[in-house]
Amino acid sequence: MHRGMHTDTERCVRAVQSKDARFDGWFYTAVLTTGIYCRPSCPAVPPKPEHMVFHPSAAACQQDGYRACKRCRPDTSPGSPQWNVRADLVARAMRLIADGVVDREGVTGLAARLGYSTRQIERQLLAELGAGPLALARAQRAQTARLLVETTDLPMADVAFAAGFSSVRTFNDTVREVFALSPSDLRTRAPKHAAAGTPGVITLRLPFRTPLNPDNLFGHLVATAVPGVEEWLPHSPEGAGGAPVGAYRRTLRLPYGHGIVALAPHPDHIACRLALSDPRDLTVAISRCRRLLDLDADPVAVDEQLRTDPALAPLVDKAPGRRVPRTVDEAEFAVRAVLGQQVSTAAARTHAARLVTAHGTPVDDPEGGLTHLFPAPEELAALDPDALAMPRTRRTTLTTLVRRLADGELRLGADSDWTETRAALLALPGFGPWTADVIAMRALGDPDAFLPTDLGVRRAARALDLPSTPSALTTRAAAWRPWRAYAVQYLWATDSHPINVLPS
Repeated sequence: MHRGMHTDTERCVRAVQSKDARFDGWFYTAVLTTGIYCRPSCPAVPPKPEHMVFHPSAAACQQDGYRACKRCRPDTSPGSPQWNVRADLVARAMRLIADGVVDREGVTGLAARLGYSTRQIERQLLAELGAGPLALARAQRAQTARLLVETTDLPMADVAFAAGFSSVRTFNDTVREVFALSPSDLRTRAPKHAAAGTPGVITLRLPFRTPLNPDNLFGHLVATAVPGVEEWLPHSPEGAGGAPVGAYRRTLRLPYGHGIVALAPHPDHIACRLALSDPRDLTVAISRCRRLLDLDADPVAVDEQLRTDPALAPLVDKAPGRRVPRTVDEAEFAVRAVLGQQVSTAAARTHAARLVTAHGTPVDDPEGGLTHLFPAPEELAALDPDALAMPRTRRTTLTTLVRRLADGELRLGADSDWTETRAALLALPGFGPWTADVIAMRALGDPDAFLPTDLGVRRAARALDLPSTPSALTTRAAAWRPWRAYAVQYLWATDSHPINVLPS
């Protein structure tokens, strides 16, 4: 863990001098003599140590009057892994800010969701990140604006509105202050290939910390894909990256409308092609795609910890950088987890496809075979249990879950407290540890969620001479904390199941 790393000046200087990309997003270097701020891996000649000042966030740099470096573009570096690892107030607030809550609901809305006063949230964010929620949201708006300026032909007024600015003047002033360029200059300087050729389609690269193993990440998403909602294309759509690699596509339910995303793995980035019904959803769509693919993880820290166990070390060395495949919609995943209880992957897909056909919202997809948004809990609230081809007890489990989600009694989101939510799930009829923990792992993003009762995990444990009973395996897995969810990915990978194979 590198929490508070920006306060360790000596360590930060070493990282900058060695241009260590592993620390991109952990801290930012402000240069006193030039007034710019950079990521640690900036390719420029490092400044003298006495000219460096370190900040925990891009927003803190901007708040102190520094502008983003044009060479390393620190505003585009991967997000801090802290917000995926931690479950405290600051981490939950940062996940909500990334999901656009401050832009849509203001700081009071952020506070209401977290159950704290605005003063408490301001104080804690300032203490740890050097910037309050408004400054953090402003930095995010600036990055969204830059993406829209550089990758679309939208008029600047439309860019300002879509990025969340209240006026064109504020948009212009912010872009000039953060990037030392006008919006028009940003567009002029953008690479010629960056402009999207299809109206309403935005093409961009999602950065990550290396290594990243795409096999189980995309393999899991594709093997469990719900027809009509998700699909795998053998080749990326034109503009999604250029190389002849496959692309995972799915529909997205977003605050202002809907979208369709194509995600294709490349050695140094994920190619992302977004078609949005409302460009105001860009920030949220990017945030959810990053969460889906676990792109803000710190694979070096994860793998170093897991390698300390002799049983796991060969698995890590063979294919390092495994991520936890997550979700773009927590409620959707919870419903699908119940549909998958004690049935095969194929059967779970069949159950989900029937729900989608009967209750999902239709969408147009001119590029492929996507037909619907996965139905929201409110759309499933009137579900007829007798129409479900499953045992009566599981029908009760599903309808109870949907009802609690629809009425707001159970909330699943980026801001969920992992411990409290897990307890609330276990209190529902038909919810055992496996269902609660798989939701904690893949929907809530708990990096330490563990599945000792999972058949695949127990099979792998036996093959590796690990304890195979749930209690004994849990005891052994204590040494893997706080990364047990990643250990599950390595254990699952010992099987020949399609979830472990990148589709051809």
